[in-house]
Amino acid sequence: MKKAYILLVAMIMTVGLLAACGTGEKASKKSGDKKVLTMATSADYPPFEYVETGKSDEIIGFDIDLANAIAKKLGYKVKVKDMDFSGLVQSLKSGQADFVLAGMSPTEKRKKNVDFSDIYYSASHLIISKKDSGIEKLEDLKGKTVGVQLGSIQEGKADEINKQVPIKIENRDRIPDLIQELKSGRLDAAIIEDTVAKGFMEKEQELTGFAISDDPKEAGSAIAFPKNSDLTEKFNKELKKMKENGELQELIVKWFGGEQ
Repeated sequence: MKKAYILLVAMIMTVGLLAACGTGEKASKKSGDKKVLTMATSADYPPFEYVETGKSDEIIGFDIDLANAIAKKLGYKVKVKDMDFSGLVQSLKSGQADFVLAGMSPTEKRKKNVDFSDIYYSASHLIISKKDSGIEKLEDLKGKTVGVQLGSIQEGKADEINKQVPIKIENRDRIPDLIQELKSGRLDAAIIEDTVAKGFMEKEQELTGFAISDDPKEAGSAIAFPKNSDLTEKFNKELKKMKENGELQELIVKWFGGEQ
């Protein structure tokens, strides 16, 4: 009887220890897990996002730093998915991405398909061309071939210009493609966001440009989310904090070397 009692106690203790270990393992595993968000972008848009060729071949830039900063505050990690700009909105609609950070402007057309955060960066557009092109104002574009990135807000801007000055509009998937076509003479000019354009002009001394205005309601860049995503409000709260405490300004200075 005594042996049976001792055996019963031992069995109870063993089961208790196993249960405790199981609970410990489960808790440890749970606390060790970290949620991952997929960020879709088009890594051809320095300094917003681009591939650091020859060094680490990783995607870096202002948008990447901003995404990581906000995600970290919310307890997430970020997985970056590179694709053509024209496919970014669809990636949200199809569930391939949790959010898009790609220097994207919150146009009324895009708002029908996705939700946007508050504006995090404002810029304008440049008409860029070769220095010997004679293109110094909009009127000089008459009859010229003008390139824009497919799916970008510059497509709409080109359509607006075409109503004032007849031009031939051509689309390309990537900004570097536009630059190469300019240099080779297949394009007479291109419309590119000013910050990005200036970065290319610093490297390509044969290029020059001038600014054109934009609709203030659609100017600037915002983070895009699937319709009714709970991430929109969460990101907005952290973005507001970063604006107030100076963190966003620090990133702007780091990547653009100026103030907005």
